This record gives sequence, structure tokens and C-alpha cells, in this order.
Amino acid sequence: MSAKIIDGKAVSAEVRERVAAEVTEFIAGGGHQPVLATVLVGDDPASHVYVANKHKACEAAGIGSVHHELPAETSQADLVALVKALGDDDGIDGILVQLPPPDHIDADAVIAAINPAKDVDGLTATNAGLLAGGRPGLVPCTPAGVIELLDHAGTEIEGAEAVIVGRSNLVGRPLISLLLGRNATVTAAHSRTRDLEGVCRRADILVAAVGVPGLLGAEHVKPGATVIDVG
Repeated sequence: MSAKIIDGKAVSAEVRERVAAEVTEFIAGGGHQPVLATVLVGDDPASHVYVANKHKACEAAGIGSVHHELPAETSQADLVALVKALGDDDGIDGILVQLPPPDHIDADAVIAAINPAKDVDGLTATNAGLLAGGRPGLVPCTPAGVIELLDHAGTEIEGAEAVIVGRSNLVGRPLISLLLGRNATVTAAHSRTRDLEGVCRRADILVAAVGVPGLLGAEHVKPGATVIDVG
């Protein structure tokens, strides 16, 4: 059976166009221009590229953005104070703190300081709890993107057996909740899963989300399965 590639770049372009149209319609209807605030601590090159790309995406969609770049020695207290101030600022609609922060800063404490209504990464306990409970909230972008790809590919989610390899708070756990909400039968696999190959070969939908190159191969995939490699 030949493989059919899901064109992620094409799906991304469609999503960006849709968001831009929604922003235009929102503003035309009397709404204000949405504004995203990003916060970056330190000088990690990859993080700088990641944040810069988010600002480019905002500009293309007609969304305003402001960036707060802090030195690596910034204290946890100062970072938390900034995040709380952004949460109280009526001119800011979304907050994205680039993770991970430097080692001396507790990421959980920073996440807890984010206003849940502006938590665009969906990482606060409030939004994670809403998602786990099947209630509306803000959802992490990567799991939401996986669902978008599956829908674009025409993959039937309802009733499908889905295996998620990875259980991080950013991808694995929220994706499990999203798939359960679409009535899939979901298995969470991880580093201690016995017979990983056998578990994966049951999957109609297989998602690799552990960041380990080469962990899954052709022997893990049954014919006809849809495979999403998150990384």
C-alpha cells in the first residue's frame, strides 16, 4: 500500500488565511485589533527564532504583537510580576511565555501567573482542567494542529483506535483529551509501555510526540493507519 503524505504546509496556509479572514471580520464588526504579548528570557537562538516566527504570523493575520525580551539573569519574581501585569492589561489579549525559562526560574510558577483568559498556549491549570473535563477553554496549539491535520486528511476520528506515544503536558495529555472528545478510543504509550510495537500496530491513528528520533519505524505502523509525527 502506497503512503499518502499529509501536506502540513498547505494546511498551515489554509489556517493562516482563515484566521486572517476572521480577524478582519471581527475588526469590521466593531472589535479591536487583537494583540499578543510574547515574553522571552535569555538568549537561546532557537527560542528567538521561534518567537520571531510567531510575530511574523501575527502580522500576516492582522494581529498586533508586542515583545518583552528579558536578560537571562532576570529573577523569577520579576518575570512573574511582568506576566501578571500583562494579564491585567486590557490592551493585551493573549500572553505567550517562551519555555523553558532559565534553570533558576520555575516554569510552573510562571505558568500559574498567566491570566487563564489570555493563556494562548493552554497551559494553565484552569485551561488544562477545562480540556480534561470536556469543557470549552484555550487549547495548546500543537494538539489542536494534530486534530486539524487529521480532519484535513479526512481521517475518521470517531470510533478510531488512537495511540499517542508521549504524555507531556504540552502535547500528549491535551491531545488525549481532544481525541476522547471526538469519541476515539485512546491509548497513551510512553517509555515504560510494554510491547510498544504491538500497541502501536493496533492504531488507526498513531501520533509520535516524544522527541526521540527513530523511536518508531515502519514495523510500528499497520497498513492504512494515519501517522502524525509531532517530533
